[in-house]
Amino acid sequence: TGAATPFIGLFGTVWGIMASFHDIGQRGSASLAVVAPGISEALIATAAGLAVAIPAVIFYNFYANKLEAAEGEMENFANDFLNLIERDFLSKVK
Repeated sequence: TGAATPFIGLFGTVWGIMASFHDIGQRGSASLAVVAPGISEALIATAAGLAVAIPAVIFYNFYANKLEAAEGEMENFANDFLNLIERDFLSKVK
């Protein structure tokens, strides 16, 4: 979701800008009263997309780092365990 939400916000931004231009075309003027609602809609969509994307990316990175650390610990344990078994096996062979 972290990667997709900025695109959802961008889609809302484009939609709001399109609505503003549509209203300008319908009324034949570009006054603030005509343009502001569409721009407001666009900014709300952008803010909503960022409000979802930023925490999602933060939590993703947090858990990805935790998983990487756990993977490293498991790999170290596996190496230590295999070394222990190898030493035990070699001591019995001699």
